[in-house]
Amino acid sequence: MAFDPGTGIDLHLHSTASDGTLAPAQIVHQAVRIGLKAIAITDHDTLTGSLSAFSSGIPPSLQFLSGVEISAAAPDGFQVKESVHILGYGVAFDNPRLNALLEVLKQSRENRTPKIFNRLNALGIPLDMAELADIVGNGIAGRPHIAQLMIKKGFVASVDEAFDLYLGKDKPAYAGKYRVPMKEAIEAIGDAGGVAVLAHPFLCGLDDADTFEGFLRVLISMGLKGIEAIYPGQGRERTSWYCHLAGEHNLLITGGTDYHGEVTPHLKMGVGDGHLHVPFVYYEKLSKAISRNNNGRTAFR
Repeated sequence: MAFDPGTGIDLHLHSTASDGTLAPAQIVHQAVRIGLKAIAITDHDTLTGSLSAFSSGIPPSLQFLSGVEISAAAPDGFQVKESVHILGYGVAFDNPRLNALLEVLKQSRENRTPKIFNRLNALGIPLDMAELADIVGNGIAGRPHIAQLMIKKGFVASVDEAFDLYLGKDKPAYAGKYRVPMKEAIEAIGDAGGVAVLAHPFLCGLDDADTFEGFLRVLISMGLKGIEAIYPGQGRERTSWYCHLAGEHNLLITGGTDYHGEVTPHLKMGVGDGHLHVPFVYYEKLSKAISRNNNGRTAFR
């Protein structure tokens, strides 16, 4: 069943401020064009895209939440695929603690890129950092940008191929980066007046039900307030299970497409692969929770 994006929301969007291909203003324009009722720009480890959209003005027909997606380390005792992503909604743009944390992550990303280039060069894939800068623009360089350059230079045919052969974890050009301790990430979001939500839980790789629920309990003890239960490609059964867990643990439900523009051409804003729908009621519940954190003052409209 295909859904009409005009009946829902999308709370997981990436702009050129991180690794998406649309500028923040273009995301807002497209969201209005397709009739979405609410969005959040949640760039990786930066508030720049969200702030840019907010500062440019949000049309009256669209509700907007400030957002960020933070790369955090899994708590002790849990083995995940790479990192755990925590979405922060309704955060203040000028919070010192959150901005200091994001600056550390920015430096980590910048330090990682030359290491990946050196490893690709050693594999016989010569890439130029200046060419990468043309792709990144004002954003923060990440592996998807490197994948785009590899496509441009003819070394791979797709982003998936770049990750599968070279850039993914345990692949020959992979380089690790610093990940914020989980408690620190969640607390920084709360300190900024926001609500911390576990992003795309099925990508954590914790497939055993008891293990995942134990993991979730630990995050809740650290201040987690929600779970991104509605996400492309995870199937109806898993979506239902995450919604059930949200009810069991008094968590907010959120959802989004993880839209990156042309980086993920199979995923469309608002509908993902055509089968995703996030009802507006989840925005309403989330925005109320944010308002309670801020005594009615927050970065949403």
